[in-house]
Amino acid sequence: MIIFNPGGWISWIIVGLLAGWLAGTLTRGRGFGCLGDILLGLVGAFLGGIVLGFFAPHLAGTVLGFWETLLVAFVGAFVLALIGRLIGGSGRSNREWPGQRRLQQ
Repeated sequence: MIIFNPGGWISWIIVGLLAGWLAGTLTRGRGFGCLGDILLGLVGAFLGGIVLGFFAPHLAGTVLGFWETLLVAFVGAFVLALIGRLIGGSGRSNREWPGQRRLQQ
């Protein structure tokens, strides 16, 4: 098992926020909001830890610091955001909003 130890709970929030924001920016062009970025980054850290443990079993028992945790969380969040984008689309609607034609004329 790989052990993540970026620091205290504030460090986990910072890791989640940075990883989620970066993953959202690269997949959507913008983040998912503060709480969405934190949640995406934290779930991404969990997913990234599972994937890293599967592909790099020699790292079992290794304690990862802040920067390593941030990298693993980003990779996990990026993969998660890509899967979400493939399933849900870009999040942009092709429909016109009321009054749009009036403004264009």
